[in-house]
Order: sequence, then structure tokens, then C-alpha cells
Amino acid sequence: MLNVLSGVGFAFAVVVFLASAVAVVFLGTYLAKYGDALASLTGLGRMFVGSILVALATSLPEVSNNITAVRIDNPQLALGDVLGSNMFNMLILGVVALLFGGKRFVQRVAPEQGYLIVLAALLTGMAVLFAVFKSDVSVWQVGLSSIIVLVVYLLGMWIVYNRRPSADGEESEESNGITLRRAWLMFILVSIGVIISGVLLAQSVDRIAHITGVSSGVLGILAVALVTSMPEISATFAAARLGAADLGFAGVYGSCVFNITILAYADFFYRKGVVVNSAATEHYIAGVIAIGLIIWGGLLLWGRNRMPQPLILSGLSLMLVATVTGSVWVALLGAPSH
Repeated sequence: MLNVLSGVGFAFAVVVFLASAVAVVFLGTYLAKYGDALASLTGLGRMFVGSILVALATSLPEVSNNITAVRIDNPQLALGDVLGSNMFNMLILGVVALLFGGKRFVQRVAPEQGYLIVLAALLTGMAVLFAVFKSDVSVWQVGLSSIIVLVVYLLGMWIVYNRRPSADGEESEESNGITLRRAWLMFILVSIGVIISGVLLAQSVDRIAHITGVSSGVLGILAVALVTSMPEISATFAAARLGAADLGFAGVYGSCVFNITILAYADFFYRKGVVVNSAATEHYIAGVIAIGLIIWGGLLLWGRNRMPQPLILSGLSLMLVATVTGSVWVALLGAPSH
């Protein structure tokens, strides 16, 4: 893929980064909106809709960014974006739950979400393990680890689909006045905009990393991951305002699940090895923190009826502290040496 920003100066690269970041945030909001409308019009339950349609919609920036990253020979950027996004996704969940009632928010989440939580922890853990125990085994130049991830994802989502709660009584305000045909059309058009923005985002970060000497993995974890998680922020807040805690919860965890599969999709476009084999120390840190936060969120869900409100609030606050601490650690680790 042609890198249109190759050779440009630092200032121009920063302008492109900011412009593409704004576009990702703006378009991602509408992507989530029309994805939610499609979800409502299909009649599927919020858990499955959130984990498939909303997660896919809000994760499109990561898809376009990561495929572009490996095409311009920067797999560390792709890894940083995915693992960093999973870490920031849990920060989003913690903030939204705190703002919308703490224990009351968590109690509105269906217990069946536990299947999705286990799948998110399993896939994120697999990504970290594959990165640690590097293997060059491949099938038609696609890493065996990537194939395993996709198989586990399909089997896991099949279980989530079959264990989803009933959709009876679930209604979405997003579908009001929107026909199924219009929802699909707008979804596709906005998706194209997100893909183009994601391509420019990846290329601008790659150029900034080259000029400044800051690790691409660090920029992927902190800068790109934060920006590409903006659609999840808007979608989760919107779901919370609608009283659809299930939709928001499933959207966040579904995004964590889908994000790991993006590494597998990116592997199809990377011809110099297996993407996860490019992991550095900062990727391990982000991955382990993401796994811990995913499991911690599950523990809060499973113990919600036995825990008092102050304990739930403390647990949610701990998710914020862990994410900020991990981000600072990664930033210090990847700062350019002089």
C-alpha cells in the first residue's frame, strides 16, 4: 500500500494525525448510531447486537489502522493499537459505570455476559502468550497462531449467540425514523470514511514515530489506541443514557474480543512473518493489564449482588487507576533516549 505521507515533515504529519483522529471520532459516532439502528431493526438481543454489530462498527478504525500498519511494515503499531485499545476499553467501561450509578449500572447487565467476558480474557491472553512464545509456523504465509485465534473466536461467538438472553422488551431509540435500507446505506458510507481515516491515522503515526524516535508500539498503545477507542466511548455513553446497560457492556467486551481477531486479519497482509512475533516489552505490559482489567470487570459483574455500593465503586475506580498507571509505565518505557 502506498504511504502517501512518506517523506513529509513533522508538522504536516501531526496535522494529518489530528485531522484523521477527529474524523475517526466523528464518523465513529455515526457508525455506532447506524449500527445500533441495524441491531434494533434485526430484532436481535442487546447482548449479541452489542458484541457483534456495535463491536464491529466501533472497531473499524482499528481494522483499517492495523491493516495499514502492517502494509507499511510497522507491525508494532498494529499490536500496540489492539492491546492498547483493549486496555482503554475497560477504562471506558469503568468511567461509564461510575457515572451511571455504579452498582445499579452493573446490576442491569445480564449474567449471560459472563460468556463474553471469558472469551475476551481468553483471546487477549492467547495474543500475549503467542507474542511471548514466538512461532514462525504458518499456513500459506498466515501464522498458525492467527488461524487458532479465528477458530476460537468463531466457536466462542457461537456459544455467546446460543447463550444470549431474550430480546423481549428491548427497544432502541436509534431506529426511530430510520428504515432498514437507509440504515445499511449510511452504515456502509460511514464505514468507508472510517477506513480512509484509519489509513491516514496509521501512516501519520508511523511518520511521527520515525521522526521523533518514539517507539511505534508506544504510540500505538497510547495515541492511536486512545483515538480509535473514541467510537466505543460514544457508543457506550449512548447506550447508558438509553438505559441499555447490556448493549454498552456487550459493546465494550465485544470490541475487546473482536480487536484480537484484527491481529489475525492483519496477518493476511503481512508478508515478513507473523504479526504477534513483533511484540516488545510495552506490548506485554498493555496486554497483561488488559487481561487483568477484563477479568476484574467480570468479577464485579459476578459479585454485584453480594457487594455493597462502596465496594463496587472502589472496584470501578481501581480500573481507572490501573489503566492510567499502565499508560504512564508504557510512556516512560518508550520515551526516546538522548
